Amino acid sequence: MPAVTALTHPSVRILEHARRLLLGLGYSGFTMDALAAELAMSKRTLYQHFRSKDEILRATITDFGAGMRAEADTLLAQRGLNFAEKLRGLTLTIAERLSKLRPEVLQDLSRNAPTVYRHLEQVRGETIVYIFGRFIEEGQASGAIRDEISPVFAGEFYMQAMQGIMRGDTLRRLKLSPPEASERAIRLFFGGLLTPAGAKDYEKNFPN
Repeated sequence: MPAVTALTHPSVRILEHARRLLLGLGYSGFTMDALAAELAMSKRTLYQHFRSKDEILRATITDFGAGMRAEADTLLAQRGLNFAEKLRGLTLTIAERLSKLRPEVLQDLSRNAPTVYRHLEQVRGETIVYIFGRFIEEGQASGAIRDEISPVFAGEFYMQAMQGIMRGDTLRRLKLSPPEASERAIRLFFGGLLTPAGAKDYEKNFPN
């Protein structure tokens, strides 16, 4: 199978449709027949690119994480934005990315596809540590986040918290969607890391 970092055009198209089907039908409702029909592609051709349903879904999850990291890098590179504005942009980006993810989909994956779900947790963890570590470094460089904070520790701390919060059963118990949980976590997490100057900009971009 081609590497996810160098996907051929058919593979990109397959993953786009696979992501939509997974979010709409969940793991249990997702079938290779349904994917082939949506792509107007034979199953034989589909299997030339990916060997199984689980392989497609693992590649879809990997691609999703890579996309999140790329969007964060683009946001951090925008020199015209202050740190609080970049953080607000990250919150909106995550909310948009997670807008169609339902707790039921996560529960379905954890129950019926444990290996795929473990891959999801791995990609989510790596993505969180990367993105939030970079944002903390950016905040410290701009004077918005306290210097004594370790970006590595803070990123790992946030990742461990989010791995628990983003479980399907936890979201259902809290009656929160993934975007809602993510925004609340970002507010709580970064609110405790800011310098007085950073807090002022933060309050402008994250009004109560």
